[in-house]
Amino acid sequence: MDATETDTPVDQLVLRLTDEALTTVTGIRDAEDDPSALALRVEVTGVRGSDFTYDLAFEPVADAAPDDAVTVQGGMTVWIPAGSVVKLKGATLDVPSRDGQGGLVLRNPNHPDPLGMDGAIELTGSIEDKVKQLLDAHVNPALASHGGYAELVKVEDTSVHISMGGGCQGCAVSAMTLRDGIEKAIREQIPEVTEVVDTTDHDAGDNPFYTEDPYA
Repeated sequence: MDATETDTPVDQLVLRLTDEALTTVTGIRDAEDDPSALALRVEVTGVRGSDFTYDLAFEPVADAAPDDAVTVQGGMTVWIPAGSVVKLKGATLDVPSRDGQGGLVLRNPNHPDPLGMDGAIELTGSIEDKVKQLLDAHVNPALASHGGYAELVKVEDTSVHISMGGGCQGCAVSAMTLRDGIEKAIREQIPEVTEVVDTTDHDAGDNPFYTEDPYA
């Protein structure tokens, strides 16, 4: 596939380019040797905080693997390596400055799993047993890097009550992300759980992690 092929239907795009981004990227590509053979290759390279990091470069589209996503928008071929497709699905490449003179910004609705879990985990026993296994083996090792921990308070039918403690209360960004990750992990790994209740006293301590929004 090269940059002269028909545009991919919008609903099949992995990464969408705004008109401003398309103009900027096309101008950069056209200054390269043999631009028609090049694709904008966008790959997720890692994690920084609660967001992914990316690498954008022009590469020969002929080098794309069969399971990579190669799409065309406005004559621009965009190549997403297979391992980045899910992480970039629904993202937009934009130029915030409407005069097209600003830098490119990738707006991605997807975020990395703060607990670093990938795929199903083998858990056995009752809901209480499974939650304790999940917390001990996967959640708390991740929270430990923030000086925090999560513990099971109780299980009521299919409702799980969790409390967080330790250094998590003093980490304004990562703790919220990790708490969201805990609920997501419990729901995904233990599907019989219908509710995850946070029983943490988030106003406790000198540097509470959650506070009242004065503008609410």
